[in-house]
Amino acid sequence: MHSSLPPKKTPRRWRFFRSPVFDIAQFLLLIVLIFWFFDHSIEEMGYQWQWYQVPRYLYLWDETGFTAGPLLRGLGVTVQISAISLILAFSIGLITALLRLSNSVPGRVLSRVYLEVSRNTPLLIQLFFIYFVMGPILGLDRFWAAVVSLSLFEGAYASEIFRSGIVSVEKGQWEAAHSLGLNSQHAYRFIVLPQAIRRILPPLANQAISLIKDSALVSTIAVYDLTMEAQALISETFLTFELWFTVALMYLVITISLSFLVSFLEKRMERGN
Repeated sequence: MHSSLPPKKTPRRWRFFRSPVFDIAQFLLLIVLIFWFFDHSIEEMGYQWQWYQVPRYLYLWDETGFTAGPLLRGLGVTVQISAISLILAFSIGLITALLRLSNSVPGRVLSRVYLEVSRNTPLLIQLFFIYFVMGPILGLDRFWAAVVSLSLFEGAYASEIFRSGIVSVEKGQWEAAHSLGLNSQHAYRFIVLPQAIRRILPPLANQAISLIKDSALVSTIAVYDLTMEAQALISETFLTFELWFTVALMYLVITISLSFLVSFLEKRMERGN
């Protein structure tokens, strides 16, 4: 027997602790503590901070106008790779989840094999295999080898998130869809997936953040993303701590922006219910 009482809302005093702002505050506090630790440790080593040199590697502003520096150019490559990989990963994840839930035996077997291989092998190995082995066969350059590797790897995890969301939709919703004359395709499109997306949006956001951080590995195949640009600059300037802290902050800006976007979408969906 189902209760007619509305679901309990989170008390207002606790909402702050579940918001992205609280997560950001925790992270910034951690950064401050780490910076304090490094500052005191490096003082004992006689290291001299040279933060004044960092802006020139971000941008140049002269009489010709604004020019992006190596770090901003690398950030652009990171964002481009992450955005394309994210779209492909979620598409692959959704298709894989639907195949696993389908009545097709070959589809279930194929999706299961892909899932197990992708989840149980390191991303770095997959990256090397696709670039050095499959790349020459398929004509993939470094950029697209990186995109394919990230998409396949993250798509496997996304598929389980999609599958759990679809399975969580009550059986009565399927029965209602079929009673209205909807076939399986329309039931997924209009009834099941909209409800599943609302439930799996937070874990999908976490997977997207994980993809952005994992994209740093593409520097191992000489893709000049943010990490690779930082490594090249450090080898030239020896500004190890300054540049790595700057890179960490740039990654933080991307992931925080994504967290706020997801929080905004969640609130819009809640108001739409």
